Amino acid sequence: MRPNIITEAGIPTRLNQCWSSIPFITSGVVLICGAIYLLCLLVGYDSYDEICFLPTAVASQFQVYRFYTSVLFHGSLLHVLFNMLALVPLGTELERIMGSVRLLFLMFLLATTNAILHLTIAFLVAYNPLYPVAYLVNECSIGFSGVIFSMIVIETSLSGVQSRSVFGLFNVPAKWYAWILLVLFQFLASNVSLLGHLCGILSGFAYTYGLFNYLLPGPSFYSKIEGLSALSVCVRRPGFILCTGGTTYGQLPTYSNTSAAPSALINGNFLRNISSWMPNRQISTVQEGEDPRFPGRARTLGSAGAEPAAREASANLHARHTVANTVRADATVTADQVDTFDEELKKLVGMGFEKTQAEVALAAADGDPNVAIEILMSQEG
Repeated sequence: MRPNIITEAGIPTRLNQCWSSIPFITSGVVLICGAIYLLCLLVGYDSYDEICFLPTAVASQFQVYRFYTSVLFHGSLLHVLFNMLALVPLGTELERIMGSVRLLFLMFLLATTNAILHLTIAFLVAYNPLYPVAYLVNECSIGFSGVIFSMIVIETSLSGVQSRSVFGLFNVPAKWYAWILLVLFQFLASNVSLLGHLCGILSGFAYTYGLFNYLLPGPSFYSKIEGLSALSVCVRRPGFILCTGGTTYGQLPTYSNTSAAPSALINGNFLRNISSWMPNRQISTVQEGEDPRFPGRARTLGSAGAEPAAREASANLHARHTVANTVRADATVTADQVDTFDEELKKLVGMGFEKTQAEVALAAADGDPNVAIEILMSQEG
């Protein structure tokens, strides 16, 4: 049996491998939130009432900047640590499907809609004639968790699973997953913003049901952003994932295995498990009228071992590389990456792996042959 390169590596190598596998925007948000917290800690800044989301300040003084500053600041080490640990698997999965620019726009959209919902509900509850709850308009909220709750709803809807594991303790229906987390956090943690998390869930459902479609720009917007010369350094970064433009590589993933999936908040092997399913995937043909909520490179799972599905997957993989090369050329990415991909693919085929499976695994591993070998070996096992 071939040695497992990943598991036999040392801790620094594993950490470096783990960090390098996080896409550009997700890792950027982690670094920004972490740096802001450390800077506040070093300079002794604790005037969070100046930057938190405070409905009265937003309404009376029109301090719209609080929509976004409140998302980036955190009140304690555990606060920022837990939020970022939750963001990494969620952001990585969504960024690989949507692309880096799309995910950045999604985060901006969710932060904005969460704040608007928070503001509206706070004043409606505070000034309703039946049972006013005045403290909501004076509640100061900070943290990225509102956006994370929105992403939980979106990722759960996108995954197609029927149930989810809550902290590895018990399984719940997927449609109730975010609501159960909302209730648990209220009981398990102190100083938790119920309204902030609730608005995150509502924004996530509004997005998945298409209520924000009129706010989403067309594919040409993302292509123009990626083509800007000022951003060429970012686009060339290994973790930067190009948007698919007007062409999708497949439909939303709907999993044929409806058994419980581990929670993205808890299971550190979330991405590895997702990647290990890829050889069973069937790539569908390009569809007109892309759904603007869930664009990207997601593939539909087909029945494993079906010969017609394999032929269709092979043909579409060829089309996929043609489209991918064109997109990279538009974004000023050199063709050397394609040559490197082909060279690594030949090596994997020479090691005895089936070409189609090796190609999909290498694409899932962002061209890293070591990760691709681990994906392929997990299928053989």
